[in-house]
Amino acid sequence: MQLTPEHEQIRDTLKRYIAEHINPHVDEWEAAQMFPAHEVFKGLGDLGLLGLTKPVEYGGMGLDYSYSMLMAETMGLVNCGAIPMAVGVQTDMCTPALARFGSDELRREFLAPAIAGDQVGCIGVSEPGAGSDVAGITSRARRDGDDYVISGQKMWITNSLQADWMCMLVNTGEGPMHKNKSLIIVPMRDGPSGKLTKGIEVAQKIRKIGMHASDTGLIYFDEVRVPRRNLIGQEGQGFIYQMQQFQEERLWAAANAITGLDVAIRETIEYARQRRMFGATLLEQQWVQFKLVELQTEVEALRALTWSAGERYVAGEDVLQWASMAKLKAGRLTREVADTCLQFWGGMGFTWDNRVSRLYRDGRLGSIGGGADEVMMGIIAKTMGMAKRAGA
Repeated sequence: MQLTPEHEQIRDTLKRYIAEHINPHVDEWEAAQMFPAHEVFKGLGDLGLLGLTKPVEYGGMGLDYSYSMLMAETMGLVNCGAIPMAVGVQTDMCTPALARFGSDELRREFLAPAIAGDQVGCIGVSEPGAGSDVAGITSRARRDGDDYVISGQKMWITNSLQADWMCMLVNTGEGPMHKNKSLIIVPMRDGPSGKLTKGIEVAQKIRKIGMHASDTGLIYFDEVRVPRRNLIGQEGQGFIYQMQQFQEERLWAAANAITGLDVAIRETIEYARQRRMFGATLLEQQWVQFKLVELQTEVEALRALTWSAGERYVAGEDVLQWASMAKLKAGRLTREVADTCLQFWGGMGFTWDNRVSRLYRDGRLGSIGGGADEVMMGIIAKTMGMAKRAGA
């Protein structure tokens, strides 16, 4: 895809914000296992970066999806994976269906402040018994007059400890599992007081092996009342809407991986240039050179695949297969690059504050979150005609 001067202007703006307002604080936020989402998002919102592809009438820029991919790729310059992931949840995971199918009233109440950075959103799909198996969720919303009454639990929810609202996938009927679900905006906090909405309990903040600066919660919902007008689009279409959101999430995840891999390889080259062993530098070993060449070639292949998928998406094509391939490749390549580069760093690679060791910890989620590798392969097998599609 040919990038325009407008793309480059947005990239430069984001690079400056990362260098001045995010990277100087990353180590502190990692140690605290939380970053100030409202503060960071407000800064990004003031620059117009949280609504690149969103409708202009709600504060967005109305640009095509290539700009979101550019942002995802540039966010790879952040010195950890947690903050880019949290930003991606706001821009490409909890808001696409709201922007596309939400009522004008709903978009003004929730989308506009999310674009401005005044509110933090999260996406509530995964549950303790249903991660990649989205159809298996058990959270339920029943009608009661003008309200939905929601009960259930959501787990692995990024941003949820700080979120103002959740885009929540729930069962709203008894029919087939692909046709009985809806997306509903659930306010997480009770207005100015900041207290959790009645019936919502943050059961625990989940400790993770990586992505430390990002808060991840297990959330309980006990008879939580939400106005029925908070329904996104049509009742029973939530599974379809969520599958569409997943396409953008997976493109975003693949694009976001690229720059971090570039940085890991580049920093490993510089370290290997300085590290001496057996009378020569590590970088003078031909096997090391060849392995790093192979890794960089794989990164370029990922870049080409991801941007080709993005170009097709911008053109209006169904990129289910392409987005799944890019996400699969990104997760697996991140594991390979991080592991290989860490090995070349030797004992220094096993230290906590090394950028490569952080990629090793953070990047492992890439093969799990947003649909595990095995789910991606199952989707691809179906698009290749080797397995049956649901309902076939």
